[in-house]
Amino acid sequence: MSTKRWLAALAVSVVPFVTGPVQAASAKGTPLFIELPREALAVDVGAGGFVIGGTYYSGGAFHWMPTSNDTAIGGTGVTAVSRDGKTIVGRAFDAGGFENAAIWTGGTSWRLLGSFTPNAKPCDLLLSGSFGASDDGRVVVGLGWDGCKFARAFRWEESTGMVNLGSTVPDRSSRANSVSGDGRVVIGWQEDVTGFRMGARWINGAQELFRGPTGMVGEAYGANRDGSIVVGGNCNPLDPVPSGWRWTSADGVTCFPVPRPPGLPAPFYQVQIHATSEDGRVMVGAYSFGLESESLIWIDDQGFFLKDYLRQSGVPNAFDGWVNTGFALAITPDSRTIVGYGAGRTAFQGYMVVLPELESR
Repeated sequence: MSTKRWLAALAVSVVPFVTGPVQAASAKGTPLFIELPREALAVDVGAGGFVIGGTYYSGGAFHWMPTSNDTAIGGTGVTAVSRDGKTIVGRAFDAGGFENAAIWTGGTSWRLLGSFTPNAKPCDLLLSGSFGASDDGRVVVGLGWDGCKFARAFRWEESTGMVNLGSTVPDRSSRANSVSGDGRVVIGWQEDVTGFRMGARWINGAQELFRGPTGMVGEAYGANRDGSIVVGGNCNPLDPVPSGWRWTSADGVTCFPVPRPPGLPAPFYQVQIHATSEDGRVMVGAYSFGLESESLIWIDDQGFFLKDYLRQSGVPNAFDGWVNTGFALAITPDSRTIVGYGAGRTAFQGYMVVLPELESR
């Protein structure tokens, strides 16, 4: 059986969301909640939680460290931080004012990655954009342009340059959102003829689609080091209860529905699972309708709103006064450090959560 047919044939399981006490998520200690400065939006984390990369709300990239706070590093924004924290991947303008996928390794200058060919044409001011990188920062993935008709997912590394991963649907776009830590498995989405963004992965340039309870699932956002765990959003587009999803090489797709909490309007919210720890025990994401969003966490498949989890786990003032808790976007492979951003008391701002060690299973 081909890999595509095998993926489609896998049974899909559903894990309910926990609305009661957090006690089932057993951990050794109390979490730590740290607010970043106003308008410093945390996107990714490296160096075991000691380097955060992000984008200022008003534009521009920064890195944050406990010893130096936030430091502007030029460019237009950050999308990924290498595992050792020494390489930051993001976007920057070229001399013509067009935005490029780019790499920062120090100072205020960025290495621009261009697009698929030297004479590629931008779409408006966009030539390419990064969306993720491997653990060592040597593989960059994202979206490349050659005119505005459609865009294509790309994978870049030094030896190959920017490689167009193509589209399996004529005249439709694709995009790479992330890549496995080893740089081998690219994940993201392939646009369907309906405009729906189908979760996809590319291995050696060949595209495969993930399949859920009604066929296609939404876009893939994150993966572990070898790509054996992939997470994404919109598990069942036909279900009025939104759900994220996790795919594993052993179990296929599992849906994680999240019931609408009291006080939020019913329509249009989506569940996005953005990142997973190396072993899949901790996943993070968001219950989102645009910027109206609340951060989520799953521990051993039990899901919680992040604010509820922190407050029930010994941090009663977590997100105190915030308008919303936004998006949990990244987690270190060891499951200990989470970063994201939301609408703070007076402005959008980032946060970091340091989790205690989990009890052994």
